[in-house]
Amino acid sequence: MLSRRHLRIKVMQALYAYFQSDGNDLNQSEKGLVSAINSIYDLYIHLLSAILEVGDFARNRMEEGRQKFLPTVEEVNPNTRFIENRLLVQFDSNRDLRKNINRLKINWSDSQEIFRKIFTSFRDSEAYHQYMSSSEVTYRDEKEIIMYLLGEIMLANDAFISLFEEKNINWADDIDTSAMMIAKTIKKWEATYDEFKILPPLMVSPDEEGDDLIKDFVLKLFRKTIMKSPESGVLISDRAQNWELERIAILDVILIKMAIAEFLEFPSIPVKVTINEYIEISKEYSTPRSKQFINGILDKLVSDLKTEGLLKKTGRGLLE
Repeated sequence: MLSRRHLRIKVMQALYAYFQSDGNDLNQSEKGLVSAINSIYDLYIHLLSAILEVGDFARNRMEEGRQKFLPTVEEVNPNTRFIENRLLVQFDSNRDLRKNINRLKINWSDSQEIFRKIFTSFRDSEAYHQYMSSSEVTYRDEKEIIMYLLGEIMLANDAFISLFEEKNINWADDIDTSAMMIAKTIKKWEATYDEFKILPPLMVSPDEEGDDLIKDFVLKLFRKTIMKSPESGVLISDRAQNWELERIAILDVILIKMAIAEFLEFPSIPVKVTINEYIEISKEYSTPRSKQFINGILDKLVSDLKTEGLLKKTGRGLLE
């Protein structure tokens, strides 16, 4: 489910930590990088588990209403559409998800007030009312209400987000990625899937190009960027007219050094792909001027590397 862009971002973050620390151990940094990537899947499981917890909260609330001394007519005969949502029921019974929840020992018992507020906001929403009052709902409708619950209610709750930030320092940056992974999972989930359906993996490795994404892409990109950092710094300085390297945003320097490593060490990645990827990453993580600066430097670098015969790409069109 993770794309190469997500992996580039994790490498960028690890490089930033590496270059900002004195005497950093390369092997330890690599282990930390791999751990940070793998933890995204743990966050994905936590979010799926939290969706199930909202369903459990709704079910418990319904049961409490039934057991009142003088329940209302609505409490005696509640609308069970949400707790019987087919996607919710499928996830609740899914053996792979349950195995992972047990592996991570996920327990929300200390966070019931947060889930109460989440359910209350959800119950009061127009989307919930429409879903619960429709004459009939399709499996697509059931998927969409779960996505609404996660994206518009749960992820909009600051206290809920704080739960994850407290568990893992990296999860503040990774929660959108994990939510995207859940969206992909839900989109591809079928009504016919049973309890034995395996959840999608964090990433397919080897990928379509036959690469082990951790060994052949992530760790190689991390190592090569560090090993070639001095030479890359010179290449950047020579082309950054009117800019001293120390005055350029640190993340811009790191992104350009990563791009240089890709140009020179990854013959199967097209030049255009590399340039576009780092420009897009800079839009989200660096300064407003970074896009133009990085684009300008990389264009000059590509032109010069071609002229010097140093840009060697395999396959047609990879130099374009």
